[in-house]
Amino acid sequence: MENSAARTARLLDRSAVELRDALAARELSAREVTRAALDAAHANADLGAFVVLDEERALARADALDAASARRGSHAAGSGADARRAAGDDVVPASLHGLPVAFKDLVDVAGLPTRQGSALLADAPPAAEDDPLVARLGFAGTVTLGTTTVPEFGLDSYSENLVDAPARNPLDPARTPGGSSGGSAAAVAAGILPFAPGSDGGGSVRIPAAACGLVGLKPGRGTLPTDRSEDTVRNLTVAGPLAHTAADAALLFDVLAGTEGFAGRALTDVRSTVERASAGERGDPRRIGVTMASPFSPDVEITLARPAIAALTRAAAALGGGGHRVEEFSPYYGEDYHRDFRTAWTSGLLEAPLPDGAEVHLGAVAASFLRSARATGAEEIRAAVARLEEWAHGMRAQFSDVDVVMTPVLATAPPLVGHFLAMAPEENYAAQCAFTPYTSMVNVMGLPAVSVPVLTDDDGLSWSVQLIGRAGTEGALLQLAAHLELLLAG
Repeated sequence: MENSAARTARLLDRSAVELRDALAARELSAREVTRAALDAAHANADLGAFVVLDEERALARADALDAASARRGSHAAGSGADARRAAGDDVVPASLHGLPVAFKDLVDVAGLPTRQGSALLADAPPAAEDDPLVARLGFAGTVTLGTTTVPEFGLDSYSENLVDAPARNPLDPARTPGGSSGGSAAAVAAGILPFAPGSDGGGSVRIPAAACGLVGLKPGRGTLPTDRSEDTVRNLTVAGPLAHTAADAALLFDVLAGTEGFAGRALTDVRSTVERASAGERGDPRRIGVTMASPFSPDVEITLARPAIAALTRAAAALGGGGHRVEEFSPYYGEDYHRDFRTAWTSGLLEAPLPDGAEVHLGAVAASFLRSARATGAEEIRAAVARLEEWAHGMRAQFSDVDVVMTPVLATAPPLVGHFLAMAPEENYAAQCAFTPYTSMVNVMGLPAVSVPVLTDDDGLSWSVQLIGRAGTEGALLQLAAHLELLLAG
């Protein structure tokens, strides 16, 4: 077995950080990088990563960025802000200048339709304006290539729907890349994109990251200014980076969460951690609690594949050898989580502006969820949410006994494309819970977590661990992920 990072491709054989540096030094132009990304997208079209590839506008954006870069280079260093404004350039540094990205087909991108993977929205008009997430990354200098494949309304842990080609896993195209950020993860793992923003409401960044051998960070609730800020379990979804390494994830996270000027603190700290560890320094030892318990038990039978256990064991040994205190952790999850989470999760469809009779146009799972949510009723939904709030409070207290809780991410290998869709809705949902038994609980608790690839099995599939931190520790989790990468590589 080998480190899974070796199994994935990189755009122009460079990391996102290396591409950023080459673009900043004008060793590469934005057009060169964008053209390479588009060529890679066409070469990997059979992966179904993209719903829309907006080639003409992407190249025009790249050319505009190159022109702005040339104008900046023509001004003397002391020309000041007035001269830069006169040249049409933004005063704030474009910290991701020329880097290509794409957005899930759940996010509004001006000029492109947002279909959310649903036949109900198959004829959606182009969005009038960018979602704040899209606007923020555009302000940082990125080039949008298009939109990526998602399950219907982002509900599922696989990226298949009834209107687009299924997204496929670059490690084995017969298998799913996970979901709901599966198209984005496939694009990164195939070397089409250097990194990508995903969104995570129950594991939708960490699941495809684990399936495709990537690092995936789910920030804590309320961390990113582009996310909804309400601190409630009804607010499960946050944006987060999918990348090849902790350093690349930190580069994107800094922009997603950064203040004016994008100070780059997370990337600086990750690099410092790697430098100290490479020099033999112990750094900051963490108390890490390891568990294979899932709150879906006993309602859902959870059976871990041998490589999932092997990855957890290997990561624990590596971190222990790296100076961290690794110990067994035994949380008590209670008995109601599975039922209450399903109620809260499916009730989200009631907030969507769906017309009467929408079920006729929905896939079987979404239609079942909608019928179930309507039948449950508002009072029962409020009661389930209240129980989840109490549950989350108690679990955050338990998790605070250690610095980091480490679990597997996926219980089994990513299933074949079509596996879930062939099931009846209730069977499908239970199978998804059994496939991903450790991710949704972190969204309910509102804590940050990162998925880190640990090993590749004999079939070339990647296996990861999840590191769950306390509130506000996204940077520390990325540092720990970087240390784990270094320990595994050694």
